[in-house]
Amino acid sequence: MDLFWRISVAALAAYVLGSIPFAVIVGRLFWGVDVREHGSGNTGATNVLRVFGPAPGFAVLALDAAKGAAAVYVATLIAPLAFGPEGHDWFRIVGALGAIAGHSSSPFTGFKGGKGVATATGAIVVMAPRVIPVLIVVFVLATALGRMVSLGSVTIALLVPVTTALLYPGRHSLLAFAFAAAALVVWRHRSNIRRIIHGEEAKITFRRRLLDESGWRKKRKKGN
Repeated sequence: MDLFWRISVAALAAYVLGSIPFAVIVGRLFWGVDVREHGSGNTGATNVLRVFGPAPGFAVLALDAAKGAAAVYVATLIAPLAFGPEGHDWFRIVGALGAIAGHSSSPFTGFKGGKGVATATGAIVVMAPRVIPVLIVVFVLATALGRMVSLGSVTIALLVPVTTALLYPGRHSLLAFAFAAAALVVWRHRSNIRRIIHGEEAKITFRRRLLDESGWRKKRKKGN
């Protein structure tokens, strides 16, 4: 298999893995509800958290991160054995970007999806694991202080290139991915950024869920 076909197969495999809509699957499997019809309509972990609660939200977060990690791993397997570390890094980048693209624009959900933060984080776990502890601490602090997941997501997106440059000096391919992933995540959050600036962004809460507030649980019990 020549280089072009290896890259094409890696990108396609990563895209397919990333496009699995775990948010929709979890909502339909356990609640019989399409998460796209509630909250923000996104198929990301944050919307699942708002609609169904913490446990499903964190489960989808883990599953979406696993997609990114799996895509990078598969891309590494497809890379030519003769490639050195830098060459394998570029294949990992193909896998990571393919998974993020699949999550953000899934053919299973009408080419719509989530913001790609969890999937990008899963990819970084495999590609640049030293960056992860810093991102987790900053994400938790920013989200807790602002009570907005979007604020934490944008903050760590902006931090990824700086942290990568400091912890992986000389790894130009990783730095290129860090800038690309940061730009993509910030772009996907552009409407959230506008709402944050105007004080209109929804704040996260663990006390009530949107489905509870809308009376969905009572309606479902009556239906049964």
